[in-house]
Amino acid sequence: MSAHTQTAEKGQNTMLLCQESYVCSGTDEAIFECDECRSLQCQRCEEELHQPERLRNHERTRIRPGHVPYCDSCKGANGNIMHASMTGSRQIAAVRCQVCKINLCVECQKRTHAGGNRRKHPVTVYHAGKAQEQEDEEGMDEETKRRKMTEKVVSFLLVDETEEIQVRNEEDFIKKLDCSPDQHLKVVSIFGNTGDGKSHTLNHTFFYGREVFKTSPAQESCTVGVWAAYDPVRKVVVIDTEGLLGATVNLSQRTRLLLKVLAISDLVIYRTRADRLHNDLFKFLGDASEAYLKHFTKELKATTARCGLDVPLSTLGPGVIIFHETVYTKLLGSDHPSEVPEKLIQDRFRKLSCFPEAFSSIHYKGTRTYNPPTDFSGLRRAVEQQLENNTTRSPRQPGVIYKALKALSDRFSGEIPDDQMAHSSFFPDEYFTCSSVCLSCGCGCKKSMNHAKEGVPHESKSRCRYSHQYDNRVYTCKACYERGMEVSVVPKTSASTDSPWLGLAKYAWSGYVIECPNCGVVYRSRQYWFGNQDPVNTVVRTEIEHVWPGTDGFLKDNNNAAQRLLDGMNFMAQSVSELSLGPTKAVTSWLTDQIAPAYWRPNSQILSCKKCNTPFKDNDTKHHCRACGEGFCDGCSSKTRPVPERGWGPAPVRVCDNCYDNRGIQLDVAELPSDEEGGTLIARKVGEAVQNTLGAVVTAMDIPLGLVKDAARPAYWVPDHEILHCHNCRKEFSIKLSKHHCRACGQGFCDECSHDRRAVPSRGWDHPVRVCFNCNKKPGDL
Repeated sequence: MSAHTQTAEKGQNTMLLCQESYVCSGTDEAIFECDECRSLQCQRCEEELHQPERLRNHERTRIRPGHVPYCDSCKGANGNIMHASMTGSRQIAAVRCQVCKINLCVECQKRTHAGGNRRKHPVTVYHAGKAQEQEDEEGMDEETKRRKMTEKVVSFLLVDETEEIQVRNEEDFIKKLDCSPDQHLKVVSIFGNTGDGKSHTLNHTFFYGREVFKTSPAQESCTVGVWAAYDPVRKVVVIDTEGLLGATVNLSQRTRLLLKVLAISDLVIYRTRADRLHNDLFKFLGDASEAYLKHFTKELKATTARCGLDVPLSTLGPGVIIFHETVYTKLLGSDHPSEVPEKLIQDRFRKLSCFPEAFSSIHYKGTRTYNPPTDFSGLRRAVEQQLENNTTRSPRQPGVIYKALKALSDRFSGEIPDDQMAHSSFFPDEYFTCSSVCLSCGCGCKKSMNHAKEGVPHESKSRCRYSHQYDNRVYTCKACYERGMEVSVVPKTSASTDSPWLGLAKYAWSGYVIECPNCGVVYRSRQYWFGNQDPVNTVVRTEIEHVWPGTDGFLKDNNNAAQRLLDGMNFMAQSVSELSLGPTKAVTSWLTDQIAPAYWRPNSQILSCKKCNTPFKDNDTKHHCRACGEGFCDGCSSKTRPVPERGWGPAPVRVCDNCYDNRGIQLDVAELPSDEEGGTLIARKVGEAVQNTLGAVVTAMDIPLGLVKDAARPAYWVPDHEILHCHNCRKEFSIKLSKHHCRACGQGFCDECSHDRRAVPSRGWDHPVRVCFNCNKKPGDL
């Protein structure tokens, strides 16, 4: 570094001297500041230093009056200065050390001149007040103003490696871009192999070398996922992507993510650093073009209609610039100046049977680097020229860009099974189509991913085959088919015009029916004593349909006669039980008092537990202590022991807690049971035996009832033992929470989630029956 003159009044520098001393010996006034050389240069030194071809493209700034240079310590040649790496930008100098002959910012002055002998070095202070800064800004040339506009730009993670968008909503996206919501933007993205310098290329092409996108000399990739930044100079969203051929766990998802970025881009830069163009480049662009036309064109149109966007999303793909950097070989087309590089590119595509017709244009831009650094000026001019062309891709608001990316991410997302990963193509159909496979024939669904969220059914172009396991037949009425209509029919227990009990009677006599909505009952399985024909040969046509995972079967047994009978019996039993509950309790209480020993308190006088004073309700059971005869609840009289003094023995009987503790109590002679009471005691014992026997009989009847229910269950119902919780609210079933089957879907629900009643003709329920909350919301007939 060379000398610097003393400051004039107000501490401002009057003249900056050349720091190169290459021609002028450091005595001439500095006219330029070269970013690449990192020095101030006079006119003669600047011309002489930049004569070689490799140095002609250095970034140089003309020094204006009152110019304050950059800190020499921050911009050290080693590039590893602590402060520069922390801030990510070069700092303006605050002072100049007259002894060390260097310019220092405030941080570097504290770090290098805070102690020792350097603390006493005389310094010249640079003053650049607001007025001076405004004058400097007015005096700046256009290039300097552009550089200043990009000083505060930072990048942010837009989509991670698992295809999850890291921006919460449209407002958050605009906030991170730091742009106006009404600003019309274009999108520029970059692709290429890992390690080819994609992030470095974006930093020098759009941000004048600032490390907006992280770069690293390490072997691991420094860009994981998709990163974005806003270029305020050219009004574009710049997107950096993860490199191809890199080590990654989610290879297929990363490849699919690249195509999503390509779909929202207006201009794509394919960066390659190789002496010759590899086939991978053409294969990638060709496969991307095919996948874009097949899967993304229709989805972009649907997004425009669904989101009501004012600016239509172009169905024609972005323009492509192939940026080719060589070292030892000539650039494409340089051997034959008459040949256009773009024509050679098209010929190469044709030879490889790759057809990039989805892209609006393909341009080639090459640079040969004899000695670093790489010259990006040609690429910068090509990018600016393409961005000015609005004939195919028009600028749009940042909200439109976010909605397009969000729509594509929602549509094409989810894990890709290992058996569907193809290696013959960069973008196979399996990355973008539904992964469901027919359980009967094994063919795949040809609809786009996540189509079920929009209510679109599965579809396959190939015909299915019949499987007895899934019974994937569909019946259609033959008479309606001959009249030009296709009406599906199903076997069921009774006709829709029959009442439930009449339908059961007819079913027992003449079997199941097939009913057409237009023709009525067209078939009964036992209509005649003999000679009944198969419906396939007479009244219905058979079609074989695909069986997709999670869907119901087709001709499963809809004969629900057994379940109807059980439902009717349960309804009658429940009604009788509820209506007879009061009289039954009264009669039982009266009979108990008639056979009770004399020392027992009558049931009519027992209103609450003798010990805990808990009032008895209608459904509560009262228990007598065999020792004292008082009434207790079950909790206060659960212990047992013989009571020989009362005639209960030697078998243990129910006693209250107090009598159980007072085992040694002796009764007076007057309290001993008389002969009459002994007879009553025998009657009581007989009554308890009868009650226990009847209780055992009822319990024994409950066990086969569960077996009957399971045997009567229609084929499409989920078995009771597989239902652990409500299918809707997820409450676990217990003794107090009963299971109920929806007659439409067959899943298990609690009473609150399945209290609606509705006819389900497709399942053979022509009268209102129990359906769940979700099935009740479905429009049309169930």
